[in-house]
Formats: sequence, C-alpha cells, structure tokens
Amino acid sequence: MPSNLSFSDGQHPWAVLLAGGDGTRLRSLTLKIAGDSRPKQFCHVFGARSLLSQTRARVEPLFQRSRTMYLVTKAHQMYYQQDLRDTDAVCILAQPQNRGTGVAIALALLRIARSDADGLAAFFPCDHHYESDNAFALTVGAAVAFARKYPQSIILVAAEAHYPEVEYGWIEPGAALHDGDGGSLVSVNRFWEKPSPQTARALLRRGCLWNTFVTIGHVRTFLELMRSQIPEAMSAIDAGIACDDLDSAYRKVRTIDFSSEVLTPMPHRLLAVRDSASGWTDLGSPDRVIDTLVRNQIEPAWLTEIRCGGDRHLVTTESDHRGPVECRAFGKC
Repeated sequence: MPSNLSFSDGQHPWAVLLAGGDGTRLRSLTLKIAGDSRPKQFCHVFGARSLLSQTRARVEPLFQRSRTMYLVTKAHQMYYQQDLRDTDAVCILAQPQNRGTGVAIALALLRIARSDADGLAAFFPCDHHYESDNAFALTVGAAVAFARKYPQSIILVAAEAHYPEVEYGWIEPGAALHDGDGGSLVSVNRFWEKPSPQTARALLRRGCLWNTFVTIGHVRTFLELMRSQIPEAMSAIDAGIACDDLDSAYRKVRTIDFSSEVLTPMPHRLLAVRDSASGWTDLGSPDRVIDTLVRNQIEPAWLTEIRCGGDRHLVTTESDHRGPVECRAFGKC
C-alpha cells in the first residue's frame, strides 16, 4: 500500500473521517449485532473491529496521524472513546449535535483553515466497505494528485455502477481529462442525488457512476463553494469556533446534506476519479450489509445467528443485479 501522501514541496493533506451520523437506517441490524442502538460506524459488522476502526486502518498509511481528524458527535462518546483512545484530543472534533454532512464538513474545514488555509482536505465516511484496500489507496493517491493539479475543483471518487441503486448519489461523467496509470479523471456534467428507480435505470444505461462521497480538494475551494451555497450555516459555525461556543452555533443551524445542497448545484466545479477496482459498497441498509458479507464469504458470529435463528425481517427480499438478497443470505446453517 502507498505510504503517506505528500508533494514535492512537503505539503501533506488532511484526512477527515466522518463518524458523526446517527445510523438510523441500520438500527435494526446494529441492535442485533451490538445489543444496543449505537450508530453503525461504531458497530463490529465484519468481525473484531468497528467500521470506524477499519476506516482508520485503511486511511492511516496514507495520511500523517497529526493531520487525521475524527468528526464525531458528543452523544456517541461512549461508543467512540474506545476506538479513539490513542488519538490526540486535538484531532477529535466532537459536534454538540448531528446536523448532517454539510455542517460536519463545514466544522472540519473551518478548523483546518485556522492552521492551514492553503492545505488540502480529504473526507472519508466511516460506514463503507472496500474489497481491496490497496486499490482504494491508489485511487485516493490519484485523487489527491488531481486536486493539486486542479485547485479550483473538488475531486470526487466515483465507483463503477453495477445496478440501478436509488440510495446513492450518481455522477454523470463528461469529458475525459486524464486517462492513464495515474487514474482516470473526468469532468462532471450533472450530479444526481438519490434518483427515482426509473432515473437510476437510465443513468446505469448511460454509464453513469456512483458517488462514494470520498471528496478531496483545497480547503479554500471547499470553503468558497460552501459559503456560496450555505452561507448562514458557515457564518454560524465560524462564529462558534471563534468564541469557543459550538453549542450555541449548532442550535442556530439546520440539518444540511452536503451532496444535495453543495455538490448538486455546482457540477461545473466537480471532477471525478473513476474507481473500478476497490469493490466499494455503502453499508446503508441491512440487506446491503448482509449481501456484502455473503458476496465476500465473510460470516461473523452474528450473521450465523441470524441465518440459523430465522430473523428474516432484518433484510428485504428486493432483488438487485445479483439476485434476491434473502435467498443468498439465508441458506442452510
């Protein structure tokens, strides 16, 4: 796996691990796995480590520890304190409340800007699975290099689409800007956030890509785009940081989705790196989690218990391109 990412001038990018969500869509499954209602990023879905710990291990070889930040929510402290027990306190950004990805990213960027306004930042959700960490690392390395080359753009990592998923954001690719060993980079014609089934089928036929939400760019560029799209929230969070009163700031801001409110209106400021090798999956629903485990022949103890105990209500019977999820997940014990 590639080592720490840097440039010829010695600049090292920042990594922000997004672990502040409530994970409500997966709660029926996390309750079964952990015995409580903890958000999925703190759950041991694949075995001995939580999704947060697995994301940390995946990102750690690429970024300096002092430049790796963890965006969490105070109400979840009982869950993240074990995973982050060896982390410097200054690297943990604890939100007073969960106000969505837009506000979380705003907080991280405004914090970073106070010490490194000219830096680059990369954002990583903590509820994803990759079949190949090495392929993930190569794609991230290419995306960071492209962000340096195109400083006025935000770089999205886009996975090859395999079926008409309606819970993902979709990227309609435009002209090819680079196609070589360093990665394939395309412009973005349009960004589609959670399309209808009919639209998703059309996007799949047109060769559109899934947005993995791994997002990389210059701090100044992120801030420029966000101040143009969500100015009130940016001002409130900035003031909260300045006077060390995030509680008051968070009471003033609404929940904001970064994809729909920042990315979707600004496709001309987006570029996408194609990821065709990492085997990315967003673990957004119980059926997708179980399908991922079955496809990769991973069977933690909790899955065996579900299969043999008949808890079929935890997954749907909806089919995707690989066949009915329920039939694959619930074979004989």
